Amino acid sequence: MKIAIIGSTGQLGTDLMKALNYEHEVVGLTHQDIEVTDYNSCLILKEHYPDGIINTAAFHKTDQCEEEPLKTFSVNAIGAKNVAAISKEIKATNIFISTDYVFDGSKDSPYTEDDTPNPLNTYGISKLAGELYTKQNPKHYIIRLASLFGIAGASGKGGNFIETMIAKAKKNEPATVVNDMWMSPTYTKDVAITMKKIIQSKLPYGPYHATNQGYCTWFQFAKEIFKLSGLNSTLTPTKTEQQRMKTRRPRFSALKSIKLSDYGIKMREWKLALHDYLIEKGHTPGNQPR
Repeated sequence: MKIAIIGSTGQLGTDLMKALNYEHEVVGLTHQDIEVTDYNSCLILKEHYPDGIINTAAFHKTDQCEEEPLKTFSVNAIGAKNVAAISKEIKATNIFISTDYVFDGSKDSPYTEDDTPNPLNTYGISKLAGELYTKQNPKHYIIRLASLFGIAGASGKGGNFIETMIAKAKKNEPATVVNDMWMSPTYTKDVAITMKKIIQSKLPYGPYHATNQGYCTWFQFAKEIFKLSGLNSTLTPTKTEQQRMKTRRPRFSALKSIKLSDYGIKMREWKLALHDYLIEKGHTPGNQPR
């Protein structure tokens, strides 16, 4: 199978390239190769004529999305529309990466694929619009993810939450983290493996939640990071309202898949994924990089 990956050097794209490269012909497309907001730029997909297109391109700086709604919708919605149109024309399967932020967080238990989206902010609204455009190609998968961490780091954010916490600890800087916002920490390596299974097993088209099992607050996540990395840090819990965030965020946006298990696909618990990540990055005791 020939698969094109848009955003191939990003945090998720890097792991997708690794996971799919051995058994498939993979075409990696960076931002220099394709600008999803420009339909003419997307015509490069026709040149490669892939069987499947994975679109990881996104503008996801949540606060900045509120300040720049036009840019946000250009990337997350119009970009999805362009990819959907071309993928449909060349009869390729269209795979769109979406987010837990399409939900409003009022459920108090993990959201499944059967729950109705109701985003609170511009980022979530734009990604939901991207989902709707993606559906214009009947051959589509919508993969909803949450709170990603990966070896490559998020290029648009300059790393990830784990690296930010570890950097603070090594500089002996105190960390104040919200303890009333719940989510599903997810390792991009595990996402890539799961997406490979979805594609190769030719699961029914539609939305899938692909996060590591379980959920926690950002404070609990930070606490586990310091515990597993053996770092001492002054970690203080706080409430979301005290952070004076510019953007409304869902208070409880943990995800759970009720569909993947039906096909024998199960992602591991988030603490196990975090432990493996820390080992690979050399952040565990006795394995600190020199």
